Amino acid sequence: MINLPETGYLRLPQIVGNSKANPPIPAIIPIGRSTWWKGVKDGIYPAPVKLGPRTTVWRVEDIRGFIERTGGA
Repeated sequence: MINLPETGYLRLPQIVGNSKANPPIPAIIPIGRSTWWKGVKDGIYPAPVKLGPRTTVWRVEDIRGFIERTGGA
């Protein structure tokens, strides 16, 4: 199991990873950003929470629940 905090929020790079970051961020759910957003729109992936006009996050509990229900992506 991925080491996720019990509560809190995750930004998109923490979920789908970012190999260009320094150091690289490993993916929790190894899919592309556009695939993630299409899945959110279609109701496949958890809905985001807007914290501000340029800040979108997902609840850790929602991501953990998705992983437990589906086994990942």
